[in-house]
Amino acid sequence: MKTKKIVFALMLLAATVLTACSNYQFKPTTNFEISGFTMTDHRNKEVTLESLKGEPWLAMFIFTSCTTICSPMTMNMTRVQDHLEKKGLENYKIVAFSVDPDYDTPERLTEYLSRHKPVDESKWHMLTGYDQKFIEQFGRNSFKTPVQSIEGNDQVIHADTFFLVDEKGIAVKNYSGYGTGEDGVPYETIASDMEALIDERLKQ
Repeated sequence: MKTKKIVFALMLLAATVLTACSNYQFKPTTNFEISGFTMTDHRNKEVTLESLKGEPWLAMFIFTSCTTICSPMTMNMTRVQDHLEKKGLENYKIVAFSVDPDYDTPERLTEYLSRHKPVDESKWHMLTGYDQKFIEQFGRNSFKTPVQSIEGNDQVIHADTFFLVDEKGIAVKNYSGYGTGEDGVPYETIASDMEALIDERLKQ
């Protein structure tokens, strides 16, 4: 009899946990409409805002010759993808906008991404194919994030932020893309938010 009570208690606990997970409520914190764009990814394929619509996506701003935060940010994004894959999520994309498009050719972006070994490279779009003025204005107007080249320097100022964009092309939340410990990247929160957006889209 005691064994049956223990088994029943464990089953009840499992059901409670599953119910809590299924009732996860996504709460948007931003409402930034992304401007239309036409760019080239690391596969030399055209990518537009319209081609990304229909699925939620994660965005970040990086460049391949960055000497500070870009490589850690990219590695952190691969870890976010690990969490997405563990949840069995499929209908999403990861988009990286180069803030140094004159240098970052598709070939350089391909080599850069290969060094970080994402679990599913097919979900990624490393974007270039525009000029410096455009990406600075695009970052400011669409994501409310700074992008600024430094005269006489090969480094570019940009934020260490990850952005969650919904299937309509609206940036609905952002997160730290850099750091460790409690001040680091909230991997599980990002994955749960992405899962909630995907579930919401599939119910429509």
